[in-house]
Amino acid sequence: MARSFASGETKSHENLHQNATGLINMANSKQARKRARQSVGRNALRSAQRTRVRSAIKSVRKAIAAGDSKAAKDALSAATRVIDSLADKNVVHKNNAARNKSRLAAAIKAMS
Repeated sequence: MARSFASGETKSHENLHQNATGLINMANSKQARKRARQSVGRNALRSAQRTRVRSAIKSVRKAIAAGDSKAAKDALSAATRVIDSLADKNVVHKNNAARNKSRLAAAIKAMS
């Protein structure tokens, strides 16, 4: 991944990796450079997957707020599939997944 500068030169940033605190670390070994490359892709994928979970939960909450029991149950069914799938992949913790599903189901039950 090269970056162009105004002077026309390019610098490679594939050896740089931003850690959790926001500091930039320089990878010193071939293995560390590869792990840095892998972590960038993995972070992007898991960020998108966490967004899918949040969106699924929001769709159920929106149906509940609208008072549409049928739509809420359908949305819960779809959200459950998404949440379970990503809990199996350890994107979200299994207890977090169970808690979300339980609270959504309880909210739908309270509508009746």
